[in-house]
Amino acid sequence: MSEQHSNDSSQQSAEEAVSRPVSNTVSRLEEEGEIGADYLEELLDIADLGGDIDIDIDHGRASIAVVASEEGDERELADLVGRDGEVLESVQELTRLAVQARTGNRSRLMLDINGYRADRRVELTKVAQEAVTKVLTSGEAVSLEPMNPFERKVCHDVVAAAGLVSESEGAEPHRYVVVLPADENDEQAVDKADVNDAADDSASEQA
Repeated sequence: MSEQHSNDSSQQSAEEAVSRPVSNTVSRLEEEGEIGADYLEELLDIADLGGDIDIDIDHGRASIAVVASEEGDERELADLVGRDGEVLESVQELTRLAVQARTGNRSRLMLDINGYRADRRVELTKVAQEAVTKVLTSGEAVSLEPMNPFERKVCHDVVAAAGLVSESEGAEPHRYVVVLPADENDEQAVDKADVNDAADDSASEQA
């Protein structure tokens, strides 16, 4: 009886030990999301822009989406996306810095505005799939257009899912993905920064 109780206690302790880090991680990411949302809400107020802020946890990082709340907001929020998402990248980095200033820890928070990243992910998935088809057909490497870390990460994931390999080459802001024939590498050659940022890492790390 006592032995059974001891075994049950040990199992419970082990389960608690496993669940504690997961719980702590979720709490930390939720905190990042709340801090980031507060910063963005203040930014929207200063810029006199309308929009709703949604907080989530996606692929092990805090995720914030700013979406139009009223008709006409999309056009205004487009200014926070900018050409090719350049302004969005800057706003994301500022939001990460705001989180870091409060928590003392570097943030990998991912920000989307007006659904730009979601739409871009769909586009890039198609681009990467077409590149995979070309590589399989020709047996030669295919280079994609220069992309930011978030965009490169999307392409790396698509290539890996297809069973091929890819790597990042060049220097920012002209760094790009090269899709390689499977026999050129035994495993996917993805820079650590591409993996960590993305979402992207977005994705401010140098990939």
